[in-house]
Amino acid sequence: MKKIRYSALNLVPIREGSNEREAIDEMVQLAQSLEEISYERYWIAEHHNAPTLVSSATAILIQHALSHTKTLRVGSGGIMLPNHAPLVVAEQFGTLHQIYGDRIDIGLGRAPGTDMATANALRREKHDGVYQFPEEVKQLIQYMGPETNQGYVKAIPAVESEIPVYILGSSTDSAHLAAREGLPYVFAGHFAPQQMKEALAIYRELFEPSEYLDRPYVMVGLNVIMADTYDEALHLATTQAQMFTAITRGRSQKMQPPLKDLNSVMSPQEVAMADARIQQSLVGDKAAVKKQIKDFVNNYGEIDEIIGVSYIYDKEKQVQSYQYFKEVLDELNSETE
Repeated sequence: MKKIRYSALNLVPIREGSNEREAIDEMVQLAQSLEEISYERYWIAEHHNAPTLVSSATAILIQHALSHTKTLRVGSGGIMLPNHAPLVVAEQFGTLHQIYGDRIDIGLGRAPGTDMATANALRREKHDGVYQFPEEVKQLIQYMGPETNQGYVKAIPAVESEIPVYILGSSTDSAHLAAREGLPYVFAGHFAPQQMKEALAIYRELFEPSEYLDRPYVMVGLNVIMADTYDEALHLATTQAQMFTAITRGRSQKMQPPLKDLNSVMSPQEVAMADARIQQSLVGDKAAVKKQIKDFVNNYGEIDEIIGVSYIYDKEKQVQSYQYFKEVLDELNSETE
């Protein structure tokens, strides 16, 4: 098994009993904690019209995290490109690059990250951004490329910034694009694992070397919930179960504390769905998660990086989970040497 890097994704959820400002403060605190334990990168999502998530102004949150850290790479997981003009994205991230240097990543998604009514309000025009995604990715990369590749319209000060671009996907569509353009590929296994195996296989098989990569770079998002014991991790995971159940019910609900018994708030079918999601997540103590990672690689093929999503209500337990995750991967990586 090859060495696997570790990073974290934050949707900036609001915990029950908390508010938007506190969620933003917690986003910064987590970034600082991850920097202390040498995480590879810290990405922030983009969601709109989601009352329990404070990740609508992603670039601003990235800047806020960068300003409160020193070495951690901070980026977007992702910028939903159909919502934005590539020129504006390049200008914003080019400005961040001028201020903070080479600590920035741009993960790009082709979904709007919201409902269609909100997506229309974001662009305020008829725009088929999902279908124009491949062309707009090229345009954005060009804006941040060499001076010799620029046209009349330039994304100042992004020219020659060469900020790394990652293609995000939750189906097979973006796998083709990432492979064709020779870009790193990130699959959202934390919420849509159904097509993960097929998408990763497509990306590896069709990958064309580029000026950015000479071989495929596979990154997967996975829910990560670790604790001292397996039972404690399962208990903490009831927060995740409540969160996803609220989404399937179409309800707005802040991140809830863990429960002793999910049956008290969920139907048998919802509990079964929660149990199935646990099987697709990295949940348990160190020994259990170590085995789960090995099984994942055996099933899905070699990967370069896992970006962990941790819905844990207790902030100290959340940091501890990320610490344990790092320790497990460090152990696995040392075994490959």
